[in-house]
Amino acid sequence: MKKYIEIPMEVLERLVDDKCVEGSLRRDRWTGKISFKAYNRQSRIREKDRLVKKLPWGWVKESLLRVKVYGSFPKDLGTARVMGLLEDHTRDAKNALIDREIIDFI
Repeated sequence: MKKYIEIPMEVLERLVDDKCVEGSLRRDRWTGKISFKAYNRQSRIREKDRLVKKLPWGWVKESLLRVKVYGSFPKDLGTARVMGLLEDHTRDAKNALIDREIIDFI
């Protein structure tokens, strides 16, 4: 059985340009024709995170909704030293946030 599929011209243009087109095939209830409906995919435009402060073992950044703290410590320092560095890292991150608030307030 052969069926003809109705494809919009915009979709054919994208196919000619070797681009992928995502969508769905549907059968019209009344006419019985199969038609292709392309998904309207929107690209996500996201604001980049703003660097608050670069720390010795990581960074503090802020996005629109969150404050992000990253720390990465070498294993060869030992557990006790890494725990001490983690305390220092957290204190430095807190101070960076306080400094940011003071600068933004002025």
